[in-house]
Amino acid sequence: MSTAPSSIRTVAIVGGTHGNEFSGIYLEKRYRNQPELMARSSFSCKTLFANPEAHQANKRYLHSDLNRQFKTADLANPLLTNYEQSRAKVINAELGPKGAAKTDFVIDLHNTTSNMGACLILTQPGRIYNLLAGYIRLKMPDAVISRDEDHFAAEDHALLCTVGTYGVIVEVGPQPQSVLRQDVLEQMHEMTQHILDFIELYNTDALPALPKRVEAFRYLHSIKLPLAANGERLGMVHKNIQDRDYQPIEPGAPLFTLFDGTVLNYDGTEVVYPTFINEAAYYDNNLAMSLNDKVWIEVE
Repeated sequence: MSTAPSSIRTVAIVGGTHGNEFSGIYLEKRYRNQPELMARSSFSCKTLFANPEAHQANKRYLHSDLNRQFKTADLANPLLTNYEQSRAKVINAELGPKGAAKTDFVIDLHNTTSNMGACLILTQPGRIYNLLAGYIRLKMPDAVISRDEDHFAAEDHALLCTVGTYGVIVEVGPQPQSVLRQDVLEQMHEMTQHILDFIELYNTDALPALPKRVEAFRYLHSIKLPLAANGERLGMVHKNIQDRDYQPIEPGAPLFTLFDGTVLNYDGTEVVYPTFINEAAYYDNNLAMSLNDKVWIEVE
């Protein structure tokens, strides 16, 4: 495991990890063409177009999801050789290697078809993430902070951003696949700029006064659409849930509507908060949404 640096000297902004998530692709291109937008005095910053072949084909991926290929064991496995598995090894060599990375901080840009607004996803624990959460809350009060770092050790985390010593995901929606929305692109640009500003202020010990605590959502598990034994879909997300990302689901609340009109209620005993509701990219796995609980991040 690499030793955390006392300051951030190298940053990479990654777009196009998924080839049909256009905001990150076009923002990466903009930064590449206008490097002054990502220039700061205390660190160097470069961009990376992660999955150009999938983008050329107007697909999320060609053979397998690139953002699921970055477990340490998979990166070292010579038998994993499809396009995205091979591409992951190339990216790991360029930005990593994972566990001893030459890149101190990776910002991976993503879109969702779900109504999640601007969301900062923290995939690992640590003081710098807590400070970043406080800074983003200060600068973008309506942005959402998400965390799933309790579930995986870094070497077992499959996401691209874990190749760097530090890494986060900027997730913005709703935006259809293979479509650009100006408001979504602007939100992604704003959050990315705030992250770059945060790193500069962190490096120069010039952070402003931050909130002492920040509300966040912690990933619990994902749930599937209603399925028959043969895998056929039997229903859909209930209309009262659709587009209500981060809004509480109470025990007994309607969750799904079957095609015959039957309503299936949430059978849990605790209030949960859904994200990635009806995400189009997850239909290949019949995933309906992710469920989260609400937690507090102690900034200092």
